[in-house]
Parts: sequence; structure tokens; C-alpha cells
Amino acid sequence: MAMKIRLSRGGSKKRPFYRIVAADSRMPRDGRYIEKLGTYNPLLPKDSEDRVKMDMERVQYWLGEGAQPTDRISRMLEAAGVTPKKERANMKKGEPGKKAKERVEEKAAKATAAAEAAAAPAEEAATE
Repeated sequence: MAMKIRLSRGGSKKRPFYRIVAADSRMPRDGRYIEKLGTYNPLLPKDSEDRVKMDMERVQYWLGEGAQPTDRISRMLEAAGVTPKKERANMKKGEPGKKAKERVEEKAAKATAAAEAAAAPAEEAATE
């Protein structure tokens, strides 16, 4: 059985509240789970102790059994110091798209053309 440690959403509309659960990966997000391991309340401030509560002993047990944490849970475990920090880099995320690059190139070409056009009459006046 492929186990995951993941979030299960609760709470009302626009007021999310999550349970941290160990579940079979084939079950739906808010469906059946095997064990509740903690809670996560994103509405609380980031420095609040009640924002993320986990039973670390049970989390360690499930990690030892081969359960894979989701990305969000792995970040929480890294912050708690349970797992080593992973290197994450999305190099292309900050890179502009094709059209934006083309617009920048066109703008640069126009600016150089305008600078050359402005410099040409100044040179002619200086030579006279």
C-alpha cells in the first residue's frame, strides 16, 4: 500500500482548516485516512505555535514505514527539524516568456536607433 502523509481539508468556505493525516495515496483528499497526525490552521499568524501541531512520534513512525510526505508537509517537517532541508530551485519560474523577451528586444532596438538618430545631428553640427 502506497502511504502518504498529507493534508485533508476541513472548515467552511474561505475558512480552511487542515488535518495532517497518514492515508493511502489512492484515497481522495478529504476521504478515508488511517491516522490523524496533527492539524494545520493557515489563518493563524506564521509565528503562532497553534498554526501547525504534529505528533512527531507518529510522524516518525509513518516515515519509517515508508510513507511519503507531500511537498507542503515536507516543508513543515523541514521547519520542525525532522527531515533535512531539500534543495528546491525552479530556475525558469522568474524567467520571462517568449513574447516578453521579444518586446524587450524591440524596445532596446528602438532605444538604440533613437540614440543614434539623436547623436547623428549633433556630430554634424560639431563638424561644421
